[in-house]
Amino acid sequence: MDFELNEEQRMLQDTVRKFANDVLKPKAPEIDKSAEFPHDTIKKLAELGLMGVVVPEEYGGAGFDFLSLAVAIEEISKVCATTGVIVAVNNSLAAYPILTFGNEEQKKRYLPLLTSAEKIGAFALTEPNAGSDPASMEATARLEGDHYIINGSKRFITNAGEAGIFIVFAVTDKEKRHKGISAFIVERDFPGFSLGKHEDLMGIRATANCELNFDDCKVPKENLLGEEGQGFKIAMHTLDVSRIDIGAQAVGVAQGALDEAIRYAKERTQFGKKICEFEFIQGMLAEAATMTDAARLLVYRAAYLKDKGVERFTREAAMAKYFASEAAIYASRIAVQIHGGYGYTKDYAVERLYRDAKIMEIYEGTSEIQKIVISRQLLR
Repeated sequence: MDFELNEEQRMLQDTVRKFANDVLKPKAPEIDKSAEFPHDTIKKLAELGLMGVVVPEEYGGAGFDFLSLAVAIEEISKVCATTGVIVAVNNSLAAYPILTFGNEEQKKRYLPLLTSAEKIGAFALTEPNAGSDPASMEATARLEGDHYIINGSKRFITNAGEAGIFIVFAVTDKEKRHKGISAFIVERDFPGFSLGKHEDLMGIRATANCELNFDDCKVPKENLLGEEGQGFKIAMHTLDVSRIDIGAQAVGVAQGALDEAIRYAKERTQFGKKICEFEFIQGMLAEAATMTDAARLLVYRAAYLKDKGVERFTREAAMAKYFASEAAIYASRIAVQIHGGYGYTKDYAVERLYRDAKIMEIYEGTSEIQKIVISRQLLR
């Protein structure tokens, strides 16, 4: 693997970094405080091609590779993890399954809407009683004439409050357990669909995370994604890809926290000298920097394997997501510690980064689930 980004990837990195610093960074504290979905910046990101990074140009996307997507998500998340995950979900959890498993009609109909941000995408797998064990989901779908009728609910769905297109999973054959799950493309205005509780989150607060309710929701049968019974396969493959993005988001948070910690340590004076001159501060910075670089390389490796067309990269994606999450937690924690009492106030970005980091150990599969995934791949 070549560890150097190519010219196109570097140009993308520079473009996104400039946009993030000039546009996203000044708005990040207010977005966090208000918890209002950042429509204006998302539209600008769509104009830069970042809401459909890996989607081919024929469907309105930028036509880049997955390493480019990881680079973009990292740069965005350095300054605003909320925006980072909104972009990641639209790319990997909404557009990608349609691109990979959808038919031509579905691709032409839905991908341009997602890449332009005319409609935001969401991925509806988690339920109140089915989180780490999605095979135990209770939402059902039955075919009646030209429509599937979906009943049930989904919980903790990122982007849901503002999304117009949902990838929804429901049981079509209870006897087959996970092989009886199917996937559907559901539009916001389909009869029987409604939004439930809006979650008041600790971090990534403006992601419009809320509950979905399906009460005899009518979904045209042509909106079945893939084939009946293919839903679990679609979900697991999609999560493999999405974990690369969440790993990149975590790397961004870790790097952002590290940058803030270094800046503050070089400015703050105690006992007559800059605190960066104390060895224990240097040790914390060294550990955070090493973990962040290692996490970035794990993310790049997983993206590289996806771009190379490797059929299965489940272990590498899980490793990237798991370790990058740990790096984000550590880097943001020491950043707060280095800032001391100031780090515990909302006057400094490290407080927000610390709150944002925690979710990365939970969504897209908890760190505990990642360890199970990794070990199962090792023991196959």
